[in-house]
Amino acid sequence: MKYSFLYVNICIEKIYTIWYNKKETGDFMKALITGASSGIGLDMARYLATKKYELILVSRNKEKLEEIQETLPTKVTIIVADLSQEQRVKELYAFAKKENIDVLINNAGLGDFGPLTDTDLNKDLELINTNIKAVHILTKYFVKDMEKRNTDTYILNVASSAAFQPGPLMSTYYATKSYVYQLTEALYYEEQKKKTKVHVSVLCPGPVATNFNDVAGVKFSVKPLASAYVARYAIDNMLKNKMLIIPGFKMKCAKFFSRFVSDKFLLRIIYRVQKRKAS
Repeated sequence: MKYSFLYVNICIEKIYTIWYNKKETGDFMKALITGASSGIGLDMARYLATKKYELILVSRNKEKLEEIQETLPTKVTIIVADLSQEQRVKELYAFAKKENIDVLINNAGLGDFGPLTDTDLNKDLELINTNIKAVHILTKYFVKDMEKRNTDTYILNVASSAAFQPGPLMSTYYATKSYVYQLTEALYYEEQKKKTKVHVSVLCPGPVATNFNDVAGVKFSVKPLASAYVARYAIDNMLKNKMLIIPGFKMKCAKFFSRFVSDKFLLRIIYRVQKRKAS
């Protein structure tokens, strides 16, 4: 199997492109995925590759991105960038805006565990910058470009079931996901009222079997869903123009019944759940 390589240097650490020599010719849809080196982001990349999307994959982990790049049967550009840094986010957009992105998936995210008084402030700010600021910047820039193109385009922001309630012992993480959830649903409605062809969705999964636990320093207290299932479910529903995407029957039920209990009751339940994660 022969590969071709293209090296492009910009302020982001480095960009690499690799593609198969295909028999097929013609235009391909293009997707940009952040947090693409593992978990849901990686499985979304794999699934979109089977649909012959060209991919731009973003992560801080160069080695994993290079491994992924060599295995996917489609054109893949990898970008090594730390999206907790605002300048890197803007540089990413400056590169990707020339590519006429059809699908933007804001998946990159961080987590942390512990009482707010105990967590490290610098880590809190890194989490907020990645989970909120990067998502906000990329969404705002790309939605404007997508509106001008007047063709079917998609934005999928990855939040969490944590978006639906406060989260003692993971308060900053829960708050950031609530921001993404509220922002995305508001944008969905704005695009609907404008009658544009920009389709906006938010993914709010419960526990998923990824390396998130290792990053956040916790263990799930309930059985997680398979990452590949969540990725496929999310993409399929995004392409159906669904606003809120919640994989799994249990999480759908949890969101429905949470409206019938008080906030204080939810806080007690969530606190106990989080305590079990740490044990």
